[in-house]
Amino acid sequence: MSTHKGLDLAMIPPRCFQGVVPAIIATCSAEGEPNVTYLSHVYWLDRKHVAISRQFFNKTVRNITANPYASLQLYDPLTFEAYEVDIRFVRSETTGALFEMMAVRIEAIASLAGMKGIFKLIAADVYEVTSAQATTHYLQPAPDDPPRVWPAPPERRSEMRALQVVSDRMNRAADLEELLGSFLVALRDELGFEHSMLFLPDDEGTKLFAVTSIGYGESGAGAEVEIGSGLVGTVAQQRKLLRLSDLPSDLRYGRAIRGQTNARGEHVLTPEIPLPGLADAQSHLAIPLLLQDRLIGVLAVESRDPLGFDDWHEAFLNIVGNQAAIAIERMVDRDDDDVTEVVPAPPSITDGRRSHSFRFYKGEDCIFVDGEYLIRNVPARLLWKILRSFADEGRTEFTNRELRLDPSLGLPAVKDNLESRLILLRKRLEQKCPDLRIPSSSRGHFRLEMDCRVELEERDS
Repeated sequence: MSTHKGLDLAMIPPRCFQGVVPAIIATCSAEGEPNVTYLSHVYWLDRKHVAISRQFFNKTVRNITANPYASLQLYDPLTFEAYEVDIRFVRSETTGALFEMMAVRIEAIASLAGMKGIFKLIAADVYEVTSAQATTHYLQPAPDDPPRVWPAPPERRSEMRALQVVSDRMNRAADLEELLGSFLVALRDELGFEHSMLFLPDDEGTKLFAVTSIGYGESGAGAEVEIGSGLVGTVAQQRKLLRLSDLPSDLRYGRAIRGQTNARGEHVLTPEIPLPGLADAQSHLAIPLLLQDRLIGVLAVESRDPLGFDDWHEAFLNIVGNQAAIAIERMVDRDDDDVTEVVPAPPSITDGRRSHSFRFYKGEDCIFVDGEYLIRNVPARLLWKILRSFADEGRTEFTNRELRLDPSLGLPAVKDNLESRLILLRKRLEQKCPDLRIPSSSRGHFRLEMDCRVELEERDS
């Protein structure tokens, strides 16, 4: 092997800093005893500084305290080229933007591995880069092996063009359902995000529910996440964007620590939090949708590619996420009475042979259809109100305003999120009982359509 002295840190490919291939850090005690260990992540700060998260590295910390110089070995996950970076310890940060950014990542991994509150960031250690060197001939090709030709990266669309398309589609949306759906479709078309979910908070502010998704078939809408738990829940709680590359490696590390902690019996560990979405996802990117510091929702995207997202995606989603938060708020706050005239459509109701049984468990606040769970909480009460109104009065036309004024539904006086609940209810009906629909008929109005007969039963528990 040989090295090329004087390489600028900025010339090292950014993917070397995404943690796909673990880095190596070598330190030395005051007595000259070396120590080498793996790092799950090295953070690129600028051309002359990097940061390393401090969780457990006791030997490394002791060595750095006695001797502030260390050496890093970084690897390109695509070409397997190696880079040697000499560093000098500068300071430890336990507060501030850098610490919070690194802490969110550690907290999300800890939550997923059932180690929340145990596996956590102690400090963000900042190092000055004293030299950076490219290691050549690190790997030799096998005899008679033809040189590997790496495919060129896909051509990236213009950032301004993509931003224009996403913004334009959101601006043209007639209602909240169209807004959320067109937002995810635009992200798929312009950035290639094939798998994404958009979560909104519930009325109590303790959970998030997936109101719309793309790339998951029927498994996306309705997924629930506790705020503070898992990747999405941590992003919602901390109000911080989070990107994880090669998540399985991070989880293996977290599970190894969990196994050691469990063996010592020092803590009572919680179960691992399953990730909603792809079972084989390698990269995750979640961004909070905020108005000032108020949580409007969380956008979560994932990819099977360990290098599926980079800094450019973070910047882009920050911009469109701000726009989406404003657009969602505008749709939720608009006046339902701003409608000129509603022309009812002929009801699509039939006495055909098909029949569905809806059972409302009042004590559990949930509805089952044909013996299978359908929906709970506010959407369940909304559906029961609609079905009872049809059964008792033959009604098929409804308005958002009348539902808001109905005290039996228990909607909060402020920010009731009625539109998002109706969207979720529509999607669950599409999945579980497509014979029954509640499409929007005009702004602030919707109707009941059925291609079946319904049987209603209410129980206390």
